[in-house]
Amino acid sequence: MSMAALNIFTRPCSPTASSLGPYDFNHHNRFNVSSCKLHSLFLRKSNDRASRLYSIPTHFSKSGSGGCSWMQNNSTCHNTAASNDCRQGELYSVFPTKPATVSSVQDLFEFICSGPLIEKMGLTPEKVSESIDKWLAYGTQLCRLFKLNELYLTVPQKARFYHYYIPVFLWCEDQISQHRSMFKDGDDIPPLVIGFSAPQGCGKTTLVFALDYLFQVTGRKSATISIDDFYLTAEGQAKLREENPGNALLEFRGNAGSHDLPFSVETLTALDNLTKEGMKMKLPRYDKSAYNGRGDRASPSTWPEIEGPLEAILFEGWMLGFKPLPAEVVKAVDPQLERVNKNLEAYYDAWDKFIKAWIVIKIKDPSCVYQWRLQAEIAMREAGKPGMSDEEVNDFVSRYLPAYKAYLPTLYAEGPSGSNPKHLLVIEIDEGRNPILGI
Repeated sequence: MSMAALNIFTRPCSPTASSLGPYDFNHHNRFNVSSCKLHSLFLRKSNDRASRLYSIPTHFSKSGSGGCSWMQNNSTCHNTAASNDCRQGELYSVFPTKPATVSSVQDLFEFICSGPLIEKMGLTPEKVSESIDKWLAYGTQLCRLFKLNELYLTVPQKARFYHYYIPVFLWCEDQISQHRSMFKDGDDIPPLVIGFSAPQGCGKTTLVFALDYLFQVTGRKSATISIDDFYLTAEGQAKLREENPGNALLEFRGNAGSHDLPFSVETLTALDNLTKEGMKMKLPRYDKSAYNGRGDRASPSTWPEIEGPLEAILFEGWMLGFKPLPAEVVKAVDPQLERVNKNLEAYYDAWDKFIKAWIVIKIKDPSCVYQWRLQAEIAMREAGKPGMSDEEVNDFVSRYLPAYKAYLPTLYAEGPSGSNPKHLLVIEIDEGRNPILGI
């Protein structure tokens, strides 16, 4: 690792006094770090001034867009660096002017190795040690993206980065490498479509935002798309409502049947063919704030433009991977779900068949969705955008819960249709949206 590249200066410090976020060192001391060549790596304070900027390693020199304040106010930024939906902000985190007690890299190494995804992803302490420079560089980039000070991360913030976002990013990088190795030199290599299936409000959009940013700063071109972007227009939703009188599950957007499937096939096919320099296309976007929160497809004039060649497409949605079930099963959950279940039969060909790698975010109780959705709507209102009231949120989420109850057990037990266990990562999260060790 290049010490100069990470702007690390000489000063030993106590591993138990971590300003990256104090934690129980003995509790996390599961691995023998003496075998890892980290003893000489310490984060240190500059001896020429107390206030200093981190410098980006040479292989991470591309600048991305910042300005998403999720870590500070729990609001969710659901746009991407590639689409330039979040305006470019300050990229450099300024050190505090007062002297800081900082954590050693060895200390941080212990924290990384204690993460619940490490063993699941086949990472060993030795492998983490070999790539510690990447972990540090990615952590610095995420701090810049979310406008956090590298030296004063709270424990939840540090866990979100080093136990969640960075491990998932490394998994995605490995999946892309495997995908690209299947092609010969000179071939047009289609981008790898990575599907993110997760309930509403659990943080999948912010996860995708962070991953997309890391792809940008590491030189990979990626694009993000959501199933929300394929919702019917407001006019189409009105027609669907008229065709299904009395069915609350199809009264508004959300369930199977409320998406423009031909439009999604057209978009995903075009993205799949974006393999050459100079090829461009616009990504559709949906405006959830339109019609007092009921939503409408955004004007094409506002759609972000992307350029090939793409290496990855990050495709996220609350119902990705849901499979149709026997009619009697869904009727037992909610009779209104029978029509939704029939509509779901067309979704594999429209969505799932494009996805070659899957990340499934698992929750124990679908009732968490209400609180998460409420937080998102409150953040939208506080940002000055129209959003649903608390009562409307309760009504809105109630139209999704039958689908969660019907389809999540099968998704968790079998995985999405056509998914390969070698290309499937299941992450169980708690009510705080953080990964936990699965049973």
